[in-house]
Amino acid sequence: MSFLKAEWRKLVMINYEVNTEVLKEYIPKGTELDFYENKCYISVVGFMFLNTKLLGVKIPFHVNFEEVNLRFYVKREGKRGVVFIKEIVPKPAITFVANTIYKENYQTLPIKHSWLEKDDKFKMSYQWKINRNWNSISVESLPKLVAIEPNTEIEFIAEHYWGYAKDKNGTTEYEVKHPTWGYYPVTDYIIDVDFSATYGEHFSFLQSQKPSSIFLLEGSEISVENKTVESS
Repeated sequence: MSFLKAEWRKLVMINYEVNTEVLKEYIPKGTELDFYENKCYISVVGFMFLNTKLLGVKIPFHVNFEEVNLRFYVKREGKRGVVFIKEIVPKPAITFVANTIYKENYQTLPIKHSWLEKDDKFKMSYQWKINRNWNSISVESLPKLVAIEPNTEIEFIAEHYWGYAKDKNGTTEYEVKHPTWGYYPVTDYIIDVDFSATYGEHFSFLQSQKPSSIFLLEGSEISVENKTVESS
């Protein structure tokens, strides 16, 4: 049985090209950075968890909720995966389970979203509150869903099917299963984020850096499989 099943929907992905030195201390043992056209990326990602089931069971008040995370891209033995620097959710129980079992870096904060369909465009935004201030990432897009083309930047960002995290005994590895996602072409965006407050001074440089790309993906049903701990 899968550890978790849910839908991940309306994924806003804001991507920055970064120097590899920025991520050096976060790379789990046995993995290495993954590159697209010799570029190293870090992404702020906001999305909806819907119809969430833990070991096949819906937990009351923990079925539908938002998440905003900061992640980067690695590979291990041909598997392309992601490492999460921080994942923000609105429920402390989610934080406890993810941090305890999967050795992730979850934080509980007030968080909300907005999804509007108006005329010929969509508007999607995620907001989270830290130090009494609201941060937000928002996009506008065309309403037509487009298929992801192979060997593109959006394929690289979206098509990673493994998760890795540091563990005291080595590296936690788990598989995330989902079909290839379609996307809505983004026409405008607003980023209002205090990167230092949210992610620490180490990532404060993102405050003045322009994103390399911004995507809005539809998402799908997903499953997160049980973890293994790799000692190498």
